[in-house]
Amino acid sequence: MAIPRQAHGALSMVFAMFVATVAVEAQMDACGADLRAFLPSPFSSSRLHCAPVWNNFILRHWQNQDNIISIILSATYTSGWVGIGFSNDGKMVGSSAMIGWIDNHGRAYIKQYYLGGQTSSGVKVDRGNLLTTDTPPAVVLYGDNIYLAFQVNFSVQLAQPNIILASSAITPNTFHLAEHDDKTTLSFDFSSGDPVSTYYPYQLKRNHGALAMFGWGILLPLGAIVARYLRHKDPLWYYLHVLLQFLGYIIGLAGAVAGTALYNRIHSNFTMHRGLGISVLALGSLQVIAFFLHPNLDSKTRKYWNRYHHWSGRLCPFLAAVNVALGIEIGGANMSWKVIYGAFISVVLITVTFLEIMLWNRLAKASTPGFQMSTCSFES
Repeated sequence: MAIPRQAHGALSMVFAMFVATVAVEAQMDACGADLRAFLPSPFSSSRLHCAPVWNNFILRHWQNQDNIISIILSATYTSGWVGIGFSNDGKMVGSSAMIGWIDNHGRAYIKQYYLGGQTSSGVKVDRGNLLTTDTPPAVVLYGDNIYLAFQVNFSVQLAQPNIILASSAITPNTFHLAEHDDKTTLSFDFSSGDPVSTYYPYQLKRNHGALAMFGWGILLPLGAIVARYLRHKDPLWYYLHVLLQFLGYIIGLAGAVAGTALYNRIHSNFTMHRGLGISVLALGSLQVIAFFLHPNLDSKTRKYWNRYHHWSGRLCPFLAAVNVALGIEIGGANMSWKVIYGAFISVVLITVTFLEIMLWNRLAKASTPGFQMSTCSFES
């Protein structure tokens, strides 16, 4: 029986899709791949343990009785560098890493780096605390994957060290590494070959920092500036002040929630940062409560409410600014965070100084006999 032309076309399309799928999967690394086709011994041994560890990273390893570990790290690769680091505390700074890449001329490189800081000057090539063996390391580009193979000799049997996995799409220039595009930290059980589910929550830390900085550290000071220096723009100042303060509080509260989740994950011991954060959250919450409970303008208790509102409203942004700067420092943020927030604080200080001088000059003229001017009220 003849096959209809439409059915023949459909079968051809299905077969083509099957062939394409097989071709793609052939280019992808998997624990069942035969490394003997492109890696030398001992990195092609059948005794290697293999485990997917993060994204498209696969880690193969074998530890002998002399505490020498053969490590093969593979990942999908188009350009840039791929690396694995060993850290005592799970942080990048102070760790030693093996970094591999293929340059623009097709030459393969693998180097040990000591990560002594977050700037390029703190990253030292051919330095580090990893004791490599006489077995030459290797870097191979096979299909769509890069393979970093090397041996490390440890003084004791390695159990569950903190390892750092990172990559960048920018190829190193004269062995200078560009900043990573993505990274993670996890504990890996080299005795069993299983990754331990203790990924360091880098994204959660970034979310906490960004939300807290924008809410507590930027919007709240702007709201206070509006209330202080734009009273002559009534009622515009009031609506701007309320809008900025409420937005700052909501975003800052989200940052505090992220900070609590981060603390529950890593159990950090930054007591001062945590204490200041709780204080800022308490003052901000009291300000919101005070907004809904404020007395009328003609009430006898209004002046006491004004004093409380003004001084707590000054203290909250001040503590928030201090805590944001502290968080940027202890969180190990890169230079861009420091530059952005430092520039904002500098602009705020210069602007406030200028506006304060203008305000006092205006008040001084208003108090001069015979000078008629609408004075600024500081009651809200």
